[in-house]
Amino acid sequence: MSLGDDHGFGGDASSRVDDGFRGTGQTRTRLPGTDTDVYGGARRPVRNSRSLITVVGVVVLLIAAIAFANQGGGDDEDRAGETPKGPESAPTAATGVKPVQGKVGGIPTGYARDEQGAQSAASNYAVVLGSEGMFNKDHRRVIVQTIADTGTSGKLLAGFDADYSPEFLAQVGLKPDGTAPDGSTFVNRTVPAGAKVKAYSPDAADVDVWCMGLFGLTGEKSTRPVTSGWFTLSVKLKWNGSDWKVLETAQKTGPTPVTGDNPVSGSDDIANAVKEFGGFTYAR
Repeated sequence: MSLGDDHGFGGDASSRVDDGFRGTGQTRTRLPGTDTDVYGGARRPVRNSRSLITVVGVVVLLIAAIAFANQGGGDDEDRAGETPKGPESAPTAATGVKPVQGKVGGIPTGYARDEQGAQSAASNYAVVLGSEGMFNKDHRRVIVQTIADTGTSGKLLAGFDADYSPEFLAQVGLKPDGTAPDGSTFVNRTVPAGAKVKAYSPDAADVDVWCMGLFGLTGEKSTRPVTSGWFTLSVKLKWNGSDWKVLETAQKTGPTPVTGDNPVSGSDDIANAVKEFGGFTYAR
């Protein structure tokens, strides 16, 4: 069957400056025609105390600068072997490592022999196993022969041929060759949301790929409109000496998030999106 059946703020009032007014809040007033202070007596000028405060402040800043410089001490040789620490990434974040070396028949192949390579392989194999090509007998054979291990490709192909039988194709509204009826567009697309390694060795890997899938037919006469679903594809991989190849696959429903409140798009919008938006090569 089809594999188809992505997310602190605040303030503090205590940090406010007292509007530029300091001390008692009183205002000194001079009456017109007099130079005397109405509050009586001459006050000690504040200029001298402010100058003293300024000098003390400069000295304190100078001492702090010297202490900071000494704290970062140690010559360049002592620090040469240190590795700068950047922010730690989430365990599911993309690494930026190039996933594959090339493609065979449009299918990404040539993965690294490590856990990241196994996750990248499983993710891209999930995409092609959940594509429209699996509904056409000839395309299905090419897909399986490209991604499967030679020891299990025959068994996998026989299982998929049974799943995508003529009866099943007719049930989902497709022609015997797996194409859509005239005036419709067949949609079967898989989008990986993440991957994890359940077991790993240099020669074998067991990877789960969490996916979102689109499946259905567009068109006014379609009785199977395009719907979305969530599933997890388990992929057992084997290292064949040059690449990761599929031994077997299994699928289960979910985890499924709550459906959003986005308005449903029209059939033509979905058909155009499928034609205009291409897929990706996925990397872990």
